[in-house]
Amino acid sequence: MPATRPESPPPSFLSQQVTAARRFYLDLRPRPGRDLTVVCGGWEECAPDYAIDRATFPYLSVEFVASGRGELVLGGRRHPLAPGTVFSYGPGVAQCIRTSPDARLGKYFIDFAGPRGRRLLREAGLTPGTCVELGASTEVRHAFDTLVRLGSSHDRHTPRACALQLELLLLVTRRAMQPGSLSERRALASFERCRQHLDDHFLALRSLQQAAAACHVDVSYLCRLFRRFHGERPFRYLQRLQMQWAAERLHASGRLVRQVADELGVDPFQFSRTFKRIHGVSPSAFLSTRG
Repeated sequence: MPATRPESPPPSFLSQQVTAARRFYLDLRPRPGRDLTVVCGGWEECAPDYAIDRATFPYLSVEFVASGRGELVLGGRRHPLAPGTVFSYGPGVAQCIRTSPDARLGKYFIDFAGPRGRRLLREAGLTPGTCVELGASTEVRHAFDTLVRLGSSHDRHTPRACALQLELLLLVTRRAMQPGSLSERRALASFERCRQHLDDHFLALRSLQQAAAACHVDVSYLCRLFRRFHGERPFRYLQRLQMQWAAERLHASGRLVRQVADELGVDPFQFSRTFKRIHGVSPSAFLSTRG
């Protein structure tokens, strides 16, 4: 990301101990009745003496470390800061943030307000006072980059666009979270292995029992893995893969519904019913939209 110095002094709650920054300010006095308001956000490169010590904060906030190292004390608990760390705070949560002078922090932040913001944080596993290490952070960084770009656009669509991007950012962050304990990491590895097998062999799989056997797990464990890490039943996930393939097949090849159903090994009635449940329209209605 290109780094530029702030063109104007930041609000008093933002540190001036930065060597470069790219920030935006949308609504520094959000109205209490609004469900979700993005206040400000940005990216900043910390100066060697960067130090934040607050007893509270006026808004909800999420920060993401992109580079460098440092230390965080959040609600009385100490955490190391390194690339891939994400943390949240807000009213009533004390924060103390320090950078390493030899590996200065480069980090993103987003401040927001409103009851929906609190719900989104809770759903993302980031209630104020949380600090976690992400397993994969590339998509989170891209989501923050997009948010900063949208916040800097300065048109009538900017507040709404930033609110929507904030929701996407928190969703992406939730997906990127790395389980903490050894057992949780093993469960995640098992889920990724099973999901990859379904991704690679969905055309050959006809039932949940067959899928579980192919993954060398029992059906109940496979269901628990998908509920925990994907929020969806494994057979529904398998059907989504199959029906996405079927839609592409119908659209590109000119095949009849019956022919595609035969390729999947299901009868046309069952195929049509599943197709409509997944895509919201019947195969015949889908074909009529091809033009």
